Amino acid sequence: MSRTEPVSISAVDVARVDDRPLWVEICGDEVWWDEPRPQEGGRRCVVRRRADGSVEDVLPPGWNARNRVIEYGGRSWRSHQGALVFTNWADQRLYRCAPGGEPVPLTPEGPARYGDLVIHGDEVLCVREIGRERAIVAVPLDGGPLRVLVEAHHFVMNPRVSPDGRHIAWIGWNHPDMPWDATELCVAPLDGAEPYRVVAGGAVAQAEWRDAGSLYAVTDTTGWWNIHLVPLDGDPATARNLTPLPMEFGDAVWKLGQTFFAVSGDSIVTMYGTADLRRLGVIDESGAPPREIGGDATYWSPTLAADATHVVGVAASPYRPYEVVRIELATGKRETLSPPKRLPPAELLPTPEPVMIDGVHAHLYAPLRPPSAEGAPPYVVFVHGGPTSAAAPILDLEVAYFTSRGIGVAEVNYGGSTGYGRAYRERLRHNWGVVDVQDSETVARRLLADGTAGKVAIRGGSAGGWTSLAALVHSDVFCGAAAHYAIGDPESWAAETHDFESRYLDGLIGPLPETRQRYLDRSPALHAERASGPALLMHGLEDAIVDPSQAERFAAELERHGGTWAYLAFPGEQHGWRREETIVAVLEAELAFYGLIFGFPTPEVPPLVLRGPSVTFTPGDSA
Repeated sequence: MSRTEPVSISAVDVARVDDRPLWVEICGDEVWWDEPRPQEGGRRCVVRRRADGSVEDVLPPGWNARNRVIEYGGRSWRSHQGALVFTNWADQRLYRCAPGGEPVPLTPEGPARYGDLVIHGDEVLCVREIGRERAIVAVPLDGGPLRVLVEAHHFVMNPRVSPDGRHIAWIGWNHPDMPWDATELCVAPLDGAEPYRVVAGGAVAQAEWRDAGSLYAVTDTTGWWNIHLVPLDGDPATARNLTPLPMEFGDAVWKLGQTFFAVSGDSIVTMYGTADLRRLGVIDESGAPPREIGGDATYWSPTLAADATHVVGVAASPYRPYEVVRIELATGKRETLSPPKRLPPAELLPTPEPVMIDGVHAHLYAPLRPPSAEGAPPYVVFVHGGPTSAAAPILDLEVAYFTSRGIGVAEVNYGGSTGYGRAYRERLRHNWGVVDVQDSETVARRLLADGTAGKVAIRGGSAGGWTSLAALVHSDVFCGAAAHYAIGDPESWAAETHDFESRYLDGLIGPLPETRQRYLDRSPALHAERASGPALLMHGLEDAIVDPSQAERFAAELERHGGTWAYLAFPGEQHGWRREETIVAVLEAELAFYGLIFGFPTPEVPPLVLRGPSVTFTPGDSA
């Protein structure tokens, strides 16, 4: 690709657009949300849109509304009488900030983390985490001593007080389960009486009070996350499915406080669909299909807020980034509230094509133009993280960054992905490193066989990085792998990772020590000598979820066996890239890596040096 060819999407374009608001709230005639600020060190800033349409920061400069509860974080702020209540990243304490004032701490200094905030009266209810202990606590907004309300499970979330103020509901689970495996919806009188289970046997993702005697709950006891009306009598047989459809009205809970539906009077506003199309609709208790109100948005993020007349959410499409949207419930009139982002020209944006290849869900993004005139273009299989998650067919400038340069992308929603029901999710049980690799290989081989692709590489982050490295050593179809903050050895990762995921591998691979041989057989690091191509390894040095030693060990094993690799470490980054300068550096390194292994020059980015004795690459060479 020469400098005289059409302009491509830059890494800075990606860094400034390719993220999303996490939480929304309706505050009278205002709407509040939080947004990423990669150009400000990656902090999350709470903003508000006034009735006159102006948007201003609520959180003062230098403060970061983010927390580390279960390491992935939870709902980090709420409004209260015009003030902001939030958790601050630097010290993990709760603060209250009056308009125009400085934040005042509500909790003492110490090791506690707070998340999943909800306001009840003059207190903020939240999950408090101290080491491996978690409880639901009430923190007075005047700064008084907190009260412990619930200590019932190893993990808790979704604190909700009943309309009459007599009961509290929450969702809890214990090791070795993850919240998408099995949770319990529980209720307890606030007078201190014993709690009791309301829903058990499935994975409850969210619950909200309907009235003092019943709740709405998203649970997958049918094999799909449907919304049920659940009475307080504790008999699961009396629960009624309000959405008896083979669609997902919920998803895997990775951040405490995610909301998949919101109550508005006698109606429920809910997101629903599959990983290929998530719509927004209104339902009631009749069991009728949802009345769609989401317009041309094709995917809704798990944060919704509703009042009597409107719903506010975060929506995206293949041609629009995630935006804060307000919809009038009666008419469906839609208004985008968040300021517009500067997007690349429309002709540089790819169109996703949802496909099913031998039972595997995927989204294909054709390259804008080939990087050279010879043969079929190269493709990269994008593997999402989780692995209990999914890739959505929406505007993703990381994808567009590569397709605008002639590299096709195939996002694979391998077995284990959410959005297609529990049965598809369960394909990965005890088969992580097998099914995800095979499904990625299936898509890659089809692209090669039908002439769509000339060569295929693979890339992913976290669990997607694991799959990328596992595919590199357990398959011969990929000519290289780019792994962001990846797991390289499952046994050592299980021993060193944080509490939330410390038993995750019981379901993904098997319990230790009984199934240790599976860990040894599937470990990319222990089979690095089989690598079918070079590896690009990138890791944040403050990652508490996947320690940088995972990348370092894989690089050492490649070196020991004569493999080829590059390793880039980023101080100040955790699990995921948040700083603009990091995002730019990572994308440019990845492009340079593809230029080396696919065989085309990349003069617009800094050169990348691959280490290792087995192969020497120079720009323009082919792997």
